[in-house]
Amino acid sequence: MNDMISATLLPGDGIGPEITSSVITILDHLKAPFKWEQHIAGMAAINQCGTPLPDTTLQSIKNTGLVLKGPLTTPVGTGFKSINVTLRQQFDLYANVRPARTVIPNGRYENIDIVIIRENIEGLYAALEHYIPLDNDPHAVAYGGGFNTRKECNRIVRFAFEYAVKNNRKKVTLVHKANILKIFSGLFLEEGRRVAQEYQGRILLEERIVDACAMELVIKPENYDVIVTTNLFGDILSDLTAGLVGGLGMAPGANIGENMAIFEAVHGSAPDIAGQGVANPLALLIASGMMLSHIGRQDLTHKLTAAIHQVITHDGLRTRDLNGSATTHDITQALIKALHT
Repeated sequence: MNDMISATLLPGDGIGPEITSSVITILDHLKAPFKWEQHIAGMAAINQCGTPLPDTTLQSIKNTGLVLKGPLTTPVGTGFKSINVTLRQQFDLYANVRPARTVIPNGRYENIDIVIIRENIEGLYAALEHYIPLDNDPHAVAYGGGFNTRKECNRIVRFAFEYAVKNNRKKVTLVHKANILKIFSGLFLEEGRRVAQEYQGRILLEERIVDACAMELVIKPENYDVIVTTNLFGDILSDLTAGLVGGLGMAPGANIGENMAIFEAVHGSAPDIAGQGVANPLALLIASGMMLSHIGRQDLTHKLTAAIHQVITHDGLRTRDLNGSATTHDITQALIKALHT
């Protein structure tokens, strides 16, 4: 139980180093068994090494197979490819796990407890993009394509049902657009139904078209338990469910492969507030709790969750994104106090 586990730490860009410092300090007080190898990626790596993913960073990730990652800046429309997408594809991190649970009391929604399982390496994020020239305009037509394979559809749906079994969940909802994208989305639905048959009597299966699902999530989110879907739909719906529980500052994520896992804050690097000491560290902190559960230290995850509940619910501390005035330091110190009481 006291053996230290090597893990790669990527502080990230913008507010990343601030929230990472907060989380590592809290994990130290929790006595989390991580031995950190700190490396850089994203804009920080561009500035220092001229590449967004240095070889030393990649080697550390390969060696440890376990990563805690702060937010990384991805240029919009131009520049280098998303580091998040690159890491997922390079290390076959096929399952993206995004829980959304109510932490803040007396909000617009109560008792939210939804987990979105998103296919992470195929779909419309496979980055099959190019321009088609027309009438002397080299960029006249922008073309984007994607693909879903039967193998990957099977793997992600099976992951979702196994997650439901292991975590005492009752229902898995397959979210698709097979009414319109009859082949592209239809394959996911077909294979999902096939896998679901193996879990009959244990886990209830539901199916929803993605637009109907989005509507129902803001009307009766309590009807949902585990959602499994393809890459683009999962990206959109997981931000929607984050909004049900307070926003991206409360939204952790995990990227899971057969032999590797990367845990992250799913929000952006927020350069507009970097260095001001007002960033919310909770998304990354909750992600670190998922990381602890991943290595079998659910005891520490429960202790961390209880401390967060104490600080947010009983102490009433909130950062600016949660309509409060607490600083990153305030939240950090309050969590440390809660861990020791």
